[in-house]
Amino acid sequence: MPRIYMIRHGKAAAGWGADADPGLDGEGQAQSEAVAKEITERVGDAAPLPLVTSPLKRCRETSVPLARLWSAVPQVEAAVSEIPSPTEDLDERAAWLRRVMPGTWTDIAKDEVSGDVDFTGWRDSLVAQLQSISEDTVIFSHFIAINAAVGGATGDDRVVCFRPDNCSVTEFDVTDAGLKVVSLGREADTIVR
Repeated sequence: MPRIYMIRHGKAAAGWGADADPGLDGEGQAQSEAVAKEITERVGDAAPLPLVTSPLKRCRETSVPLARLWSAVPQVEAAVSEIPSPTEDLDERAAWLRRVMPGTWTDIAKDEVSGDVDFTGWRDSLVAQLQSISEDTVIFSHFIAINAAVGGATGDDRVVCFRPDNCSVTEFDVTDAGLKVVSLGREADTIVR
């Protein structure tokens, strides 16, 4: 059965309220180097595995050390990107995310700023993409996307099921019955900046 290693990107140089697509800061780059070594040790002789990354800069930059180590080219996949933003206004976007994170996917549709974005459809599409994976794979993704996968695997409707730290690794198995959580990544307090 395929194993998915879903890695949250390294620490970004800016938050949701400051930059629509920030890269990594120095700490994030160091975290990326460390997780490349960690994943290589975890998978052992199975390396190299296919690499998949969100199109956002912080994930693409997080994938670089492992791609370099394995002489691989990550596939860019929009389905594992961060939750879509209902607004382009950065301050409003950060306030919206802070407001919806404590709730459920059902609640998001009722939020005044959410508009016509189909957030449940986004979550279901992400889970379907993961369930279609047919071989062990490493994915570089985002806080909410990883939570959406955990919620999809466990039937939990909360937007935030746990708080994956930067460059933590959450493992899933793809089974005939669907996605199964093997282990949650290391947790940390996450503040929407």
